[in-house]
Amino acid sequence: MVQVSTGIAYDCDVLVVGGGIVGLSTAYAITRSAPGTRVVVLEKEAGPARHQTGRNSGVIHSGIYYRPGSLKAQYAARGAAEMVKFCAEYGIAHAVTGKLIVATERSELPRLHGLVQRGRENGIPVRELGAAQIAEYEPEVEGLAAIHVGTTGVCDFVGVARQLAEASGAEIRYGAEVRRIDRRPELGVAVLTGAGDVVRARVLVNCAGLHCDEVARLTGDDPKMRIVPFRGEYYTLARPELVRGLVYPVPDPAFPFLGVHLTRGIDGGVHIGPNAVPALAREGYDWRTVRPRELGATLAWPGSWQIARRHWRYGTGELRRSVSRRAFTTAVRRLLPAVTADDLVPSAAGVRAQAVLRDGTLVDDFLIREGARAVHVLNAPSPAATASLPIGREVARRALETLRSA
Repeated sequence: MVQVSTGIAYDCDVLVVGGGIVGLSTAYAITRSAPGTRVVVLEKEAGPARHQTGRNSGVIHSGIYYRPGSLKAQYAARGAAEMVKFCAEYGIAHAVTGKLIVATERSELPRLHGLVQRGRENGIPVRELGAAQIAEYEPEVEGLAAIHVGTTGVCDFVGVARQLAEASGAEIRYGAEVRRIDRRPELGVAVLTGAGDVVRARVLVNCAGLHCDEVARLTGDDPKMRIVPFRGEYYTLARPELVRGLVYPVPDPAFPFLGVHLTRGIDGGVHIGPNAVPALAREGYDWRTVRPRELGATLAWPGSWQIARRHWRYGTGELRRSVSRRAFTTAVRRLLPAVTADDLVPSAAGVRAQAVLRDGTLVDDFLIREGARAVHVLNAPSPAATASLPIGREVARRALETLRSA
């Protein structure tokens, strides 16, 4: 058992678990807000941003999708502007390209109009387009109507994470997987890593992403949710000239997933995806990766069965697109009729850390909770990379308040 003992010096004031973009942004915000605060970041991988941060489509989201007043709406719009400024300041590859959201069926038109209204409520300028006007932006894309969102862009989020790590002044320890945590509210926390090191801190910040619920439980807090991992599979378009920028379908409001979209990245390539299928491990980037303990924990959570019961039709379609390139191509052709199955080249997949409540509710907003000497970030999937700078400031504010009151 790891123990915090009286009379033993602390290794740091704040210990951040997780070296993704949110954890590193938090470390950066702490040292900016309270210079002299000693911060250590523990990351189990050999470098930063190896999971959600480095395995997404690289989009700087505008904030148009999110419920007005939600943390996602507030932080995405603010974070997008800050992210562009941060990238420009540090010379990180980025571009503000704008994007189209395209309705391809009449049933989607009311939802498209709803996005226009939501964009206005969130302070995001949008332009409504008729079918003929779509070609002004994307000659190969077809639809009944669309909206253009000018503030959307793309960037190198891994580069951002590296810069945050460097500029934070925090001590970043890679290859440091958290194995045990002993928290004493009157003293602080002690963390045992896989390498056998013990790190003692006054306050712990949990930004462990795919493992955040497990870290919360190790701390002794009940997160009242579980991470259910969903894999998003991508293809690269062999004919990138077919797409100029970013093209999205109209999303289904019942799900936190945006659907298969087309993204011209900063490398000039066009990425297609993701779908959303259950992953058989927290880091299950393909069907071959199965971790029985993690899969068993997912299946034991009542919320997982509630999701399956309510959304089996949606899930069946996603699974079909996962195992059949032809079915995936059919979904893409709704937006881009010229594409063929031969145009789709398999690319690296990502896994979304989706928080699910016991009753099967998919947590739709960012979720940050506090415990004694601890702050837990329990739901931070997309658009968390876009919103990472304001999220980091909010988590830092809570951590510093906890530190002052300790």
